[in-house]
Amino acid sequence: MVKKIAVLTSGGDSQGMNAAIRAVVRSGVFHGLEVYGVYRGFQGLIENDIQPLTLPMVGDILNRGGTILGTARSQQFLSEEGQRLAAGNLERHGIDGLIVIGGNGSYKGAVRLERLGIPTVALPGTIDNDIACTERTIGFDTAVSIVVDAVNRLRDTFNSQKRLFIVEVMGRHCGDIALHSALASGAEGVVVPEMPHGVHEVITRIAECAKRGKGHSIVILAEGAGKGSDIARKIRSRCGMESRVTVLGHIQRGGSPTHYDRILATRLGHFAVERLIAGDHGIACGVSKSDELVATDIEKVVSSRKTFNVQLYNLVNNLGFVEQWSPA
Repeated sequence: MVKKIAVLTSGGDSQGMNAAIRAVVRSGVFHGLEVYGVYRGFQGLIENDIQPLTLPMVGDILNRGGTILGTARSQQFLSEEGQRLAAGNLERHGIDGLIVIGGNGSYKGAVRLERLGIPTVALPGTIDNDIACTERTIGFDTAVSIVVDAVNRLRDTFNSQKRLFIVEVMGRHCGDIALHSALASGAEGVVVPEMPHGVHEVITRIAECAKRGKGHSIVILAEGAGKGSDIARKIRSRCGMESRVTVLGHIQRGGSPTHYDRILATRLGHFAVERLIAGDHGIACGVSKSDELVATDIEKVVSSRKTFNVQLYNLVNNLGFVEQWSPA
């Protein structure tokens, strides 16, 4: 029987992690479990920084960004020795199940602990939305909302000065933040790492529009597809247009989570506790296209790649540069 569980957050923080921690603690207490928090991710696990979590400790954190448990990247955990040390600390505390909240790197850490005999469940906590086998990750909706708000503010200058703006957003390997924020903000173009010819296509369309007299546009760029300054240089060389580059950076990770991320994190946290109680582990929890909670073998998740929505990509670029195809 499961009597003690622990929860940790790892990798880059994302809005909604606190909501997930809260749900794990409250669900655990509801089921009569002792709940422990691991501070500073896998590094804290190695250093035995494991403390009980109580209901008062998770009060009023639902609306807070970041994570009360802290997070850190651990080189030591990459070694077999570090992994065995981490697993041993959990065993000494009598932990019957571990819930890991994080991105792809955190999922790989969860796999290693599962292989060492620690019953583990993973939750998708990353703004990038790059985890396979789930439609949404905790923090993604908030990050997109922040980008859209920033673009809305930039449009005041955009409309006044009639210039080309390039907004660089996070997403090293996955362009979902750029894609969804471009569609929601009405950007003229989007450049993502999944579409390697996207930069050339966007520059070509900007040049064509410039010939027709359109001198202002907004392009959303995922960081993994290139640097905004490099693209601005290429545009200036191609059609003589000056561009202004805005790099949003870590502002996308901060702030209060949206209602969607709070609800998603709460549902997933509760779901993870119930899975452990039912004896289900070695899984990653997520949400399906029909908004149903699902559990997938974590080995399958870490070996799979997130599917990119090409239809949305084409929609952004076709609607954004519709002037190019309209009659003169």
